[in-house]
Amino acid sequence: MGLGRTLLIRGLSLLLVVFVVLLMVVIVLGATGVSDKILKAYVSEELRQIRQELSQRIRDPQELEKALEAYKLDLERAFGLDKPWYFRLPDMVRRVVMLDLGTSRTITSFSGSNKVSDIILERIPNTVILVTVAVMLSALVGISAGVKIATRVGSLLDRITSYFSAVSYALPSWWTGIIFILIFSFYFRLLPPGGMYSTPPPQEPLARLLDLMLHAVLPVLTLMAAILGGWIYVSRTIVLNVAQEDFVSAARAKGLPERIVMRRYILRASTPPILTNIVFGIAGSLGGAILTETVFRWPGMGLLYYEAITAFDEPLIIALTFIFTLIYAAARFILEILYVSLDPRVRY
Repeated sequence: MGLGRTLLIRGLSLLLVVFVVLLMVVIVLGATGVSDKILKAYVSEELRQIRQELSQRIRDPQELEKALEAYKLDLERAFGLDKPWYFRLPDMVRRVVMLDLGTSRTITSFSGSNKVSDIILERIPNTVILVTVAVMLSALVGISAGVKIATRVGSLLDRITSYFSAVSYALPSWWTGIIFILIFSFYFRLLPPGGMYSTPPPQEPLARLLDLMLHAVLPVLTLMAAILGGWIYVSRTIVLNVAQEDFVSAARAKGLPERIVMRRYILRASTPPILTNIVFGIAGSLGGAILTETVFRWPGMGLLYYEAITAFDEPLIIALTFIFTLIYAAARFILEILYVSLDPRVRY
């Protein structure tokens, strides 16, 4: 089977994953009755507001109830409550798949738009500034440290780093964020406790950039403290396992210098699994860090998802789920191509 045909099949299978995830979201929202409850709550709130307005113009109670009943029927048709969920929600999914993300019912963008696409486009750069930067820094430091200690197994440095990795991996990011806020914001008053900018924000571009960087220090440190240990431990384990392979022993038996063995035999064979973690880490970072962004009130994709769930914003939840799944599928497809390029042992 040709490589192009194989990659095409893999791409189609990943698209199928996207549709399956959206189907599961539809079933969860619809079959459990959550979707109907959300929409009925909107209708009730609208009726409450319109009742106050109509009661000032219509004095007859019976006429008022008739007007409210007619308005209620119009609202139910507008929200699709006159149809079962298995007719209403698939149409919403169809529009999302066609990149018509619709409008949010409760959340607006910073400029006041309620279009889901505008809201998401505003939040993605904020998440890149915070989460993606933290993931990339953690990957750089963690992989470098993991490779280094993998060549010194059993040493004091290896034991200290292993203990640090275990502690770091066990730290909840939200708890770490709260502790950092208490220490650096309330006790020492060195860093701001949250948000992206001061109030009011600086207007001069350089001062605004420095203010943004100052506000990003604590959440970036929080994320790095929580994920750095994982990067170190995984990188160390991968390199250590490859170093024990037979082809590495054969290279050493030939008398090759250790630096050549490390670069050509160990690191090259370790690249695909490490690269998998990097690609998935960066792709996952675009979805934001819900708990960390919520603790620091950082307006990124993670906080947006939290706000959408707590506000029961159905269109926004489905759109965000679609975006996150699409990012995952794209990352998987990129890995399929990179594996073939980096590892000559891979044959489909």
